Amino acid sequence: MPAITYELIKKDAVTGARAGVIHTPHGSFPTPIFMPVGTQASVKAVSPDELKDLGAGIILSNTYHLFLRPGMDLIREAGGLHKFMNWDRAILTDSGGFQVFSLGALRKITEEGVTFRSHIDGSKQFLSPEVSMAVQTALGSDIVMAFDECVPYPADYEYARNSTARTARWAARCKEAITREDQGLFGIVQGGMYKDLRTESAQELVAMDFPGYAVGGLSVGEPKELMYDILEHTTCLLPENKPRYLMGVGTPDCFVEGVARGIDMFDCVYPTRVARNGMAMTWTGRLIMKNTEYTHDFRALEDGCGCYACRNGYTRAYIRHLVRAGEIFGLRLLSLHNLFFLEEFMRRLRQSILDERFGAFCHEFLTNYQLHGKK
Repeated sequence: MPAITYELIKKDAVTGARAGVIHTPHGSFPTPIFMPVGTQASVKAVSPDELKDLGAGIILSNTYHLFLRPGMDLIREAGGLHKFMNWDRAILTDSGGFQVFSLGALRKITEEGVTFRSHIDGSKQFLSPEVSMAVQTALGSDIVMAFDECVPYPADYEYARNSTARTARWAARCKEAITREDQGLFGIVQGGMYKDLRTESAQELVAMDFPGYAVGGLSVGEPKELMYDILEHTTCLLPENKPRYLMGVGTPDCFVEGVARGIDMFDCVYPTRVARNGMAMTWTGRLIMKNTEYTHDFRALEDGCGCYACRNGYTRAYIRHLVRAGEIFGLRLLSLHNLFFLEEFMRRLRQSILDERFGAFCHEFLTNYQLHGKK
């Protein structure tokens, strides 16, 4: 029995949207789903119990950061990442590839792997498919991501072609290197903004028969219309009986468009990052809590919201005061609210597929949602 399996429950009759369940060694969770990001073995400002309360069935942690600090040996000594961070539900770890390639001039790519300078102390480090698998094996995550090269935007065709071919070779090396039967390795489709390269990448990875597939190299600066076009082309090439994961996307408008194209899993630091900058996410747009209009606003962040902040009477005026005063509690309240909002959004999105009203849900949401926030 594979460590990771996907169960299709319902598919929308018009679009590629689907509701399912992903089964892992640390429990099952419904899809579509948003995965909160715990980069350094912690979702910023939020405890594991609070994550469970808001309904998170899986979180993501970062191989690159944990590789550098505290190191895989310490986490192995602790009994693995689940025990280290006191989280008994599913964990996905990314490969470290995106973080390494975002270092720019601080790294050098070869066929063997990537040599880079640590952003912490400047020390020389090396990551390869084999090293990434060794780290993720020590972490003991349920879903392990193949080590890939994220094609930047824009990128010329020759660069994208060479990079995509290398990613396929690295994926094969990752499959050879992984040893634990209680982990599922996902391949990552690359190819930049070139459909023929996306096709080649997807076909090569599907032939390797991974238990799941991610779409990487999107939401890296390209226009959203282009992202959706490439995404639609790519997901059509992936097996229907395996999970599909769009990496690094965390806004509800992108969830709607991604799910419509057959995506099951999303992750992003967005909800907690904007919370730390004083922004709340709502069903009609963003609230910039530093704005003066909330000085005397004694309403909840959103009427009917079941998050800790809203259900316990913390008002916009109070949260604005905390944010402007630099109080940590204000950022915690916003983080809890934003994460709850996205988990609740996904619950309703999934239910609309089950109820055969996905199209109506999307139309209603996109009609009311102000992408650039409220003034």
